[in-house]
Amino acid sequence: MAAPGLLPGVGRLIEMPSALGRLGRAYSKSHAFKEVLQLPKMELTKLVFPLQELQRHLLPDAQPDLLQLRIFDPSLEAIARAESFFTATPRNRIEYVSSAVRLDHAPDLPRPEVCFIGRSNVGKSSLIKALFSLAPEVEVRVSKTPGHTKKMDFFKVGKYFTLVDMPGYGYRAPEDFVDMVETYLKERKTLLRTFLLVDSVVGIQKADNIAIEMCEEFALPYVMVLTKIDKPSKGHLLKQVLEIQKFVDTKTQGCFPQLFPVSAMTYSGIHLLRCFIATITGNLKTNEWHLTLLKTQRILCQLELNTSISTLF
Repeated sequence: MAAPGLLPGVGRLIEMPSALGRLGRAYSKSHAFKEVLQLPKMELTKLVFPLQELQRHLLPDAQPDLLQLRIFDPSLEAIARAESFFTATPRNRIEYVSSAVRLDHAPDLPRPEVCFIGRSNVGKSSLIKALFSLAPEVEVRVSKTPGHTKKMDFFKVGKYFTLVDMPGYGYRAPEDFVDMVETYLKERKTLLRTFLLVDSVVGIQKADNIAIEMCEEFALPYVMVLTKIDKPSKGHLLKQVLEIQKFVDTKTQGCFPQLFPVSAMTYSGIHLLRCFIATITGNLKTNEWHLTLLKTQRILCQLELNTSISTLF
């Protein structure tokens, strides 16, 4: 049975191959954004704004539930500008810096920092590799074996920000995972935003709930990223998005209200996520970001969240 809010007949999509997956077969590597802009409108939307593609399959009465997610809705021009921060050049070095098993071993990098955390095998390292696809010399270790990342890996993105690949939790997590990660999240002064990855095939799991509770307890501003959106059918993916969105709206306070669905295989959602990172780290100043900030304030009042706007931004 289709989830509430889906158009009649969309339940049949659960048995159909994902349209995003079909797009991926034609778009299976990173392209310069100027090439992306040459795609037909429908394919461009699937690639850059996957939530908008899913939105077409909602009943009209359910549209506001997904529309409110488009708080961060930059122009294509802003997304194109954001690509420059992730493009390696002689003047913009993007490189692996070091690894650490304890916070006091972490490199001292005086720039805004974002970290990626998630269950083992959620596709965390694959996502980071996709984000860095415009800097092919950067070595991001990706393994088919869950739990490959055992340390905190630090990557310097020019003079703009630092990105941290955290060890996976759950299956095959490092023995000292709790001490390593909790200390980092609580005490890292340059940490600006935590990206919590959830597998779009299976949704929020018990281990994810523990990580969410940790972010909430520490009053960390965090963002939920749905990985592997090329794997499930579109109907199943839409059902997961609606369920996870409801969870975010009703069970969290520090989570950014908008979900970010991505695929490291098809690059769907990668360009938008790059733009979001460039914006929240203070490197991309846009007029529309000011407008979306005002829009967010109105939405927060509607949802009666008990967190201040400064917590989210």
